[in-house]
Amino acid sequence: MLEILEKLEARREAARAGGGEKRVAGQHGRGKLTARERLDVLLDPGSFEELDMYVEHNCVDFGMPDQVVPGDGVVTGSGTINGRLVFVFSQDFTVFGGSLSERHAQKICKIMDMAMKVGAPLIGLNDSGGARIQEGVASLAGYAEVFQRNVLASGVIPQLSLIMGPCAGGAVYSPAMTDFIFMVKDSSYMFVTGPDVVKTVTNEVVTQEELGGAVTHTTKSSVADVAFENDIETLLAARDFIDFLPASNREEVPERECTDPWDRAEQSLDTLIPPNANQPYDMHELISKTLDDGDFFEVQPAHAGNIIIGFGRIEGRTVGIVANQPMVLAGVLDINSSKKAARFVRFCDAFDIPIVTFVDVPGFLPGVGQEHNGIIKHGAKLLFAYAEATVPKITVITRKAYGGAYDVMASKHLRGDLNYAWPTAEIAVMGAKGAVEIIFRGRTPEEIAEKTKEYEDRFANPFVAASKGFIDEVIMPHSTRRRIALGLRKLRNKQLENPWKKHDNIPL
Repeated sequence: MLEILEKLEARREAARAGGGEKRVAGQHGRGKLTARERLDVLLDPGSFEELDMYVEHNCVDFGMPDQVVPGDGVVTGSGTINGRLVFVFSQDFTVFGGSLSERHAQKICKIMDMAMKVGAPLIGLNDSGGARIQEGVASLAGYAEVFQRNVLASGVIPQLSLIMGPCAGGAVYSPAMTDFIFMVKDSSYMFVTGPDVVKTVTNEVVTQEELGGAVTHTTKSSVADVAFENDIETLLAARDFIDFLPASNREEVPERECTDPWDRAEQSLDTLIPPNANQPYDMHELISKTLDDGDFFEVQPAHAGNIIIGFGRIEGRTVGIVANQPMVLAGVLDINSSKKAARFVRFCDAFDIPIVTFVDVPGFLPGVGQEHNGIIKHGAKLLFAYAEATVPKITVITRKAYGGAYDVMASKHLRGDLNYAWPTAEIAVMGAKGAVEIIFRGRTPEEIAEKTKEYEDRFANPFVAASKGFIDEVIMPHSTRRRIALGLRKLRNKQLENPWKKHDNIPL
């Protein structure tokens, strides 16, 4: 019996060794943790239970039968994060460069199937050279099996991808279909075709970092959500992030103990709005002073800064935040901000996370570039997302809410549940000067100035909208947290269903 146990332990040690000491040293030399070290940081101590440790590839070509490593380049299993169940796979770059084989894919698919069955988040740690070339179409079939499960799991369980090394070719499409992507600066990259192919085909010379690095994807392309400095920072952020999300679409949002008074008044908010209507202020201040303990996990902070999205808590329960940011482009809606917010709103709706929207929007960004690149269709994505959402929706208009952008930003007309305005709110078709110049075209400058003052007195306030029932209440800024907390309590058992359909056809 002891001999059998010793053999078992020897097999386990062979699997844990990965690609061997030399390759592990190479991984550490690049400033990266190994697949198993990453899981040690990500999961609660002692909680990881590995599956398929002994799986081996089945390739018989190109001398592969002589190169067999238990586990086949990916560590799979389950564990807990702050006591909550998650399923994980972690690709091992020390084994065949983390390349995906048929068996490697089967291991990932098994974990995905289990996560779906029990209703628990899936976290993928990607560090792979791509498809295992020696296996040819079998590895491509493996990718497609993973892709299919990503699609089926979408909106059912949260899916988080951590890109912790190379992710190229077909490999990029699995993370792209997950809900959120975190990357590591200087050591992770994503692209469909690498720099060498780009140079051959288009004659463009570009580095891996410029083409598909963490900074590129979190600022320009918006493929990834957040970039972190190193492996450990990324993994610890993932632990914090998963804490905000429900286990599945069958579960309620997580609730944690909260000592921050729900009715805390923030007197400083009464002076947040500058006296000059064209002067910006930082919407982050309102967000942090409204949420529990100022704790806000911002998503895509480096992309489309004119809109802010992310997760926080009110009375210990998760809420999604969408807010215009006057500090960037005056908080205007454009193509990038519309796409950014629309996907976030749809995620929140899929997982029954209430949405709190702070509005200060002067309209949609004008310009030939915006129109030719489809601002109409991209702006409609955000409109569509808010309109189809059935979760509790609370909106607070702080200052400007002009034109179609007022409609889009979770207005009462898009089934907003509670729509509040500060006394400083201006809800109108457009700004006073522009409106007067259209209505009173051809008048003298003095007459225009007089009419502008008249228009401001008449419309630059929230009471016209309130008189029509489009605003439920004009509230004091310092009471914003209390109002939202009470609103969320009221709406906790909200029931609203859209008409039956196979699925909608959002403007893509």
